Amino acid sequence: MDFLFEGAIAVKAAILAGNRDVYEIYIDEKRKDRDCAFIKHRALERNIPITLLPREKIDDMASKSTHGGILCRCGERRYQTIEELEVDHGFLTILEGIEDPYNFAYLLRTFYAFGCKGVLVPARNWTTASDIIAKGSAGASEYIPIVACEDLSAAMIALQDRGVRMIGAMRSDSAVSVYEADLCGRVCIAIGGEMRGLSKSVIEHLDAQVYIPYENDFRNALTAASSGAVLAYEIVRQNKK
Repeated sequence: MDFLFEGAIAVKAAILAGNRDVYEIYIDEKRKDRDCAFIKHRALERNIPITLLPREKIDDMASKSTHGGILCRCGERRYQTIEELEVDHGFLTILEGIEDPYNFAYLLRTFYAFGCKGVLVPARNWTTASDIIAKGSAGASEYIPIVACEDLSAAMIALQDRGVRMIGAMRSDSAVSVYEADLCGRVCIAIGGEMRGLSKSVIEHLDAQVYIPYENDFRNALTAASSGAVLAYEIVRQNKK
């Protein structure tokens, strides 16, 4: 299956990350700037064909008007394995029940910015939304290691065997404030969707549970993307002490 990535950021990420084949690049024949020159240079290094087209033709090919005159046709993303994940530096994340591709993209964008070394997700067909995720994540979805797990519980056990502590973001009687929890060292933070949260099978394998305290009497959950940003920042903050 082929996909069309739109915009310089997504196209650059597809080329540089190397997690998918890039078959052809389409560039507005009148566009001449640093991004365009960089993409052309990298494409030539990798023997990726470049086609210069009138802007009207690129507009017809693209799904939206925000492409900036740069597109690329590429293949499916190659996912990583549990064994390939780095556990000695940075942190890992489990995302479960995140159905909206935009929310998924924003989470990947945040985690990559804060040094996450890998994201575990249940195996599902994200491929139809590859272009949305690449653009919404500002290319982070191409760079960050992603493991598509047929069995999240087994993946969690495999990481625990490597000394990684599993910490779930949830409110419960045993959960402690994220600001009081120990988030140093090898940790994997599990975040569930706003509607259903984490599944029972994931909760059963957690080593600890944390929640984000509010400053106002607010009874509703934060969005997964907002929670992810708070948790990622706190992990980085604690590990910089």
